[in-house]
Amino acid sequence: MSDFTTTTSGDLLDLESRVTNDNSPCLRLLLRLLSCSTVIENEIRSRLRRKFHITLPRFSLLAQLSSVRGGLSMSELSQRMLVTNGNITGIVDHLEQHGLIERIQHISDRRCSLIRLTNRGRRCYKEMADSYELWIAELFEPLSINTRTQLLAGLDELRHAAFRFSPSQNRPQPQLKHCEEPPQETEAKQEAEVS
Repeated sequence: MSDFTTTTSGDLLDLESRVTNDNSPCLRLLLRLLSCSTVIENEIRSRLRRKFHITLPRFSLLAQLSSVRGGLSMSELSQRMLVTNGNITGIVDHLEQHGLIERIQHISDRRCSLIRLTNRGRRCYKEMADSYELWIAELFEPLSINTRTQLLAGLDELRHAAFRFSPSQNRPQPQLKHCEEPPQETEAKQEAEVS
């Protein structure tokens, strides 16, 4: 299924097509960002699936592990990928069954384990990452260097503006030990901090 359809006049129909000139430019901007993000993500998902028989979340987990030598705990992985530990467990189990990652006992805390790439996983990830970078370059190739630079600067401003609505982004996070779960805040506490 395509993210865009085309009208008989050649116009693209996507998330943004539902807005009218009466809608705010900010709404148009948000929907255009979401449309572009969805199209790019779906194309990358499709290419990863076709060439490497891997899902984007599995590739993303390998990418997180590729940046550290000693491994990461499940909690660290879930924080980095912005998902729950439960979501990480299924991905880890699958990648472990295929010999791309391994669980090792934590040196200072025998109750938990760290997840790290195997040698095979490191080789496979390198091949995937090389293709991934080429695909991204191909997707952005039609844009001039100036346009890419302006987009990056504008999106950086947007990111900083958006994070002001996230209380957890505005205060330092406590350093967690490898196996600690992040503290769960109550809704009342979150509402009080926002007020």
